[in-house]
Amino acid sequence: MIQLAANIAFLFSNRPFLERFEAAKAVGFDCVECHWPYDHSIEEIAGALERSMVRLTGINTPPGDMGAGELGLAAVPGREEDFERGFDLALSYAKALGVRMIHVMAGNVPDDARTAAFETFVSNLKKAVEKVGSSGITLLIEPLNTIDRPGYFLTSVEQAVEVLDAVGSDRVKILFDVYHVQLQQGNIINRLEWNWARIGHIQIAAVPDRGEPDTGEINYPFVIQHLVMKGYSGLIGAEYQPRETTETGMAWAWQYGLGRTGNPE
Repeated sequence: MIQLAANIAFLFSNRPFLERFEAAKAVGFDCVECHWPYDHSIEEIAGALERSMVRLTGINTPPGDMGAGELGLAAVPGREEDFERGFDLALSYAKALGVRMIHVMAGNVPDDARTAAFETFVSNLKKAVEKVGSSGITLLIEPLNTIDRPGYFLTSVEQAVEVLDAVGSDRVKILFDVYHVQLQQGNIINRLEWNWARIGHIQIAAVPDRGEPDTGEINYPFVIQHLVMKGYSGLIGAEYQPRETTETGMAWAWQYGLGRTGNPE
């Protein structure tokens, strides 16, 4: 049986952040992930985790200045010191809160800087691997689609594999977001197969609307069945944007074993 993690950056977004942990537990999630927890102290989040009895399993490195169009700094030439400070912050949260996965966000780069960006990304990831050490934390890199995220450096699974080969550490894996991969490349099952040993986490959402994974282009029962058949033991992140409220849209998850506690009849 698969295990789902609620991405509380998108789910329960009508609630204050610290209340989303208990909301996730109420509909049956035992694990949650988020994007950027840094507006709240480690102590505040630890308290929310204790009250809700869920585990925080994944966070992102800080995005930089989103108002200026930044979405991560790891592949941005000239921002190495800013990336290092942000990564140190993410690592401190992860270690204190028992988080086992950090998504290292590559960032946006102009086309004429892509060669330098590759070298910067690899260098920063190598340094991040050294900092992680033997903590058991996995670093993730995620290809994003260029429709939603134009200018993002990492845009394909194959490009992510090139980065992993250059870094040369099994501490760095691919975050395979089915929504992004389908929009950008397609051929989901084959890309899972071809890169199976490189995948550290999977996220799901409907295509093309990024709503609940119960309709659209992707046959998710088939995809999930394939993951079960392969013996996938990791989490699957529910990173979608509810079409109405999170609670009224949870029926999709019942077939995968998520509890119905708190769901409307």
